[in-house]
Amino acid sequence: MGLGLDPLTSITIICAIGGALTYGLIAFAVSESAAGRRFNRRLDSVRDRAQGVLPAEEAATRSLSRQRSTSKIDRLARNWLPRRDLLAARLERTGRPITIGQYTMACVGLAAVAAIGLFVFTRIGIVPSLLLGSLIGMALPHLVIGRMGKRRLAAFIALFPDAIDLIVRALRSGLPVSEAIVGAGHEISDPVGAELRLVENGMRMGRDLESLLWDTAKRIDSPEFRFFTIALSVQRETGGNLAETLANLSDILRRRKQARAKAHAMASETRATTMILGGLPVAVIGIMSFTSPHYLLPLINDVRGMILDGIAVTMLVTGIAIMTKMAKFEI
Repeated sequence: MGLGLDPLTSITIICAIGGALTYGLIAFAVSESAAGRRFNRRLDSVRDRAQGVLPAEEAATRSLSRQRSTSKIDRLARNWLPRRDLLAARLERTGRPITIGQYTMACVGLAAVAAIGLFVFTRIGIVPSLLLGSLIGMALPHLVIGRMGKRRLAAFIALFPDAIDLIVRALRSGLPVSEAIVGAGHEISDPVGAELRLVENGMRMGRDLESLLWDTAKRIDSPEFRFFTIALSVQRETGGNLAETLANLSDILRRRKQARAKAHAMASETRATTMILGGLPVAVIGIMSFTSPHYLLPLINDVRGMILDGIAVTMLVTGIAIMTKMAKFEI
């Protein structure tokens, strides 16, 4: 027997639980681990020692390609949104001229459209429609931006060894490293060419090559490009044959790419299992809602059913997260 809650209250409670779980997953996804923060601090200290930059000077340094928005929406978003720097870095990683204000307006507009559509077509009530609309407005743009950044990073990693080979050939022909990077930026396709052309624009404005490369490494957040920047920094301090060093780096990056592809193929069974096990409960609930909707009413009208809903969702999300983590290999 239930406690006599009406369907609107039950759906509101379920939507609140789902929204809280999704918000927690998003917060966990965008938060940096302690190891990641320690790695970033060590990387910043290496960059500062290589450039001879003081902390005050480093705080005043700005990336040449950073978007500086002056609209009221951008200023309002920058003042009120949490973790603005992380959001700006995610937007820059896409390679598109997307500002924080535009991202915020897209989230608000999508949430409003989703809430109105749910209220008109599903008749679940204004409060559940607002909750679900807000959830869609927060989650969908976050997933899209993350997907765009990952696709651009994958394309960058695939082309970067070829760019290093162009730089090596230019160095062996007698050109300085700055001219070699400029030439590679004009020869290679995007996104590698676009990033190297940004470095060229910075050098034309009087900035040194090393600081520009470190800014690019911070924006791209790719181990491959950090290897390249560290190799140039070490060669400038100690000397040596830079062409041979970069040629070895290009070979290492290609072998790393092959090992990553092999690991991805070996984990294909785990990914397929995750998709099947994660999508099966949703598919069963969808089919039963059309064939036997009365069978699912206790899960909505009864408090005990709602408790079971929360437990089931928590277990499903935890299992998917664990299996997804098992299918990822850091190489």
